[in-house]
Parts: sequence; C-alpha cells; structure tokens
Amino acid sequence: MAEEITKNDVASSSKSKSFWSSLRWVPTSTDHIIAAEKRLLSIIKTGYVQERVNIGSGPPGSKVRWFRSSSDEPRFLNTVTFDSKLDAPTLVMVHGYAASQGFFFRNFDALASRFRIIAVDQLGWGGSSRPDFTCRSTEETEAWFIDSFEEWRKAKNLSNFILLGHSFGGYVASKYALKHPEHVKHLILVGPAGFTEETDPKTEFVTKFRATWKGAVLNHLWESNFTPQKIVRGFGPWGPNMVRKYTSTRFGTHSTGQKLTEEESSLLTDYVYHTLAAKASGELCLKYIFAFGAFARMPLLRSAPEWKVPTTFIYGTEDWMNYEGAQEARKHMKVPCEIIRVPQAGHFVFIDNPSGFHSAVLYACRRFLTPNPDNESFPEGLSSA
Repeated sequence: MAEEITKNDVASSSKSKSFWSSLRWVPTSTDHIIAAEKRLLSIIKTGYVQERVNIGSGPPGSKVRWFRSSSDEPRFLNTVTFDSKLDAPTLVMVHGYAASQGFFFRNFDALASRFRIIAVDQLGWGGSSRPDFTCRSTEETEAWFIDSFEEWRKAKNLSNFILLGHSFGGYVASKYALKHPEHVKHLILVGPAGFTEETDPKTEFVTKFRATWKGAVLNHLWESNFTPQKIVRGFGPWGPNMVRKYTSTRFGTHSTGQKLTEEESSLLTDYVYHTLAAKASGELCLKYIFAFGAFARMPLLRSAPEWKVPTTFIYGTEDWMNYEGAQEARKHMKVPCEIIRVPQAGHFVFIDNPSGFHSAVLYACRRFLTPNPDNESFPEGLSSA
C-alpha cells in the first residue's frame, strides 16, 4: 500500500516539469515539494525511506468520504521513516497548521537514535494528496484528519505507538487518541492548539479587539476562510522572497533560541514556500476548527475527563500558546499527565531549542526507554508546570 519514491524518480519528474512550472504565476507543484523536502532532509545523517502511503478513497463503509471529492482516485499521505535499532519504540510525528513533517528536520537524527521515527504529512498538506476541501462543519473537518490518519495507520500496520503532535497537529493527535486510544500508548502534545476556550476570562482582550473596526475586518477575513497561504500565492513569483523574509526573521534575527545556519535557512525557506504555495486543501480547515483568535470551536478542555492515554505537554517558555489551558485540563484527566517547559524557545520549540526539546521528549518517554523510569531525574534546564 506504499510506494517508495526514489531519487531518480524525483529528479526526472522535476526536470521535465520545472520549465513549465517556472512560467506559472505560482511556480510550484507536488514534485517541487518532494524535491525541496529531499534537499532539506539531505542534511540529516540518519538513513530514511520516503513513501506515498495509499489511504484509499474513503473510510470503509462510510457514505461520505472525508474529502467529499468528485474523484474516486486513491489518496496518499507523504511519509518518511527513519532507520532505527531493533525493538526501538515507534514515535509518530504530526506537524501543525501551515507546516509539514520537514519542520522536524532538526530533530530526526537525535530522536532516531532512540526511536523508530515516522513523520507524516497530514491529508491536504506538504507532499500528501490535496483533494478538494468541501467540509462544512467542525465534525466533518475533524473526520477529514482523524479518519485519514486512521487509514494511514492501517496501511502502515501500526499499533502501540507514541503519538506526537505540534500545534494544530496536537489538536488532531488528541482527537485521534480520544477516538482510537487502543493504538496510542503515550501522547506528546507540543504547544497544542485547542485547549483554550473563547469564554476564558483571560481572552477578554480578543473580544474587545474584535469589537474594533480592525478586529471586525480580520474576523470577517477569518470567517471567509482567507488563509495566510492565499497571500503567498497572491504574490506569485515574488512569494519565495516573502517566505524568505519570514524564515530569516522568525528563525534568525528574532529567534528565541538557536538560530538557523545559512544552509538550514535556505533549505527551509525553499521547502516552506512550496508547501504553502501548492493547491489549497487542508489549510481550509481553519474556520471550522477555530474561531478568530485560535479558540477551538470544540475545545479539548471539555474532553479532559474522557482522556484515556497518558499525556505529556511540552511548551517553549516563549510560546504564545498558553500552557495554563493544559494545567486546567490536567485537573480533570484520570490518566498520568505532566507539563514540561523548555527555555529559550517559542511555539516552534523543536527548532528554537532542539536539545531542550529532545531532553523533554526522552523524559516523557522514559518508561519505554529505560528499565528504571522512576529513577530518571528531571532534565536540567527544563521546568515542570
């Protein structure tokens, strides 16, 4: 059910289409994404296999396909699996909104030394299939991601794995674990979205801002599903320069931690541009999952009493996602739960402070990695909330 993509396949396909793509207003394609991903991952020392995992055309027995497309063609999720030692625990990594699995490029080598790492592009993102997005409710939108991920799990024949999700990927991972707890032995949520309610008193400033004319305009754009990716596409051939300014500023000039090297910045910029500029698909989930201000329409906080999987939250100390939502959820969970904060790191804690992030992940998974997990000391430099 998986098709391995070879280096020669990518090279020949990219070469044949590169000329025509360069003439487009938005010079990108799925081939460009895969090629950019390979260039980014070329700095990784650990060997890996890249696959297009066939997830079929819809959930078995369902009358409504998660993508509700006019096409019955199979869909694929772009997946990379890193070499690991025998019997290493499996760690599945899920990216966030406006991202893709390559964002974990600073982590693959370190984590692959202890885990069997599998990173996946969610349906409609990165190098995965980008079917038409026609969901019209929060429930349908959640099913798009949860059901497609479950079909991917079946195709990969996985079970009893550790599931790590970042930001929006943390929201999806949480919803998946709530529906399919039998397959997840530990949940790691990195700066997860969806734990803060719009009615939270601490969010009053958003309500006040929305009452201003600027807030009203931005709220209208949000409800109209105007995504950041549309801006990148709108700039056409100038889009790559816009993305370059963002990556060099966010992960360079204004980095809260370890700045990207010149090579890393160049490769990440190229990769991010192609993933953002490609056909709109999964990105259109935004208005159905969150209200303006990134408040979940179906907050995870309400599901805390139903939690069945032990969970570790990881936040950068400068993360704009509020860890207090996780603290509130923990009060209602009936499973082990801990919250770890990593210094000198913002929302992309795994890029800002990779070594601190790795320490947090290893500590979170200590019962799968060491014979005496209770004797493991809390990592120096990190803090517990």
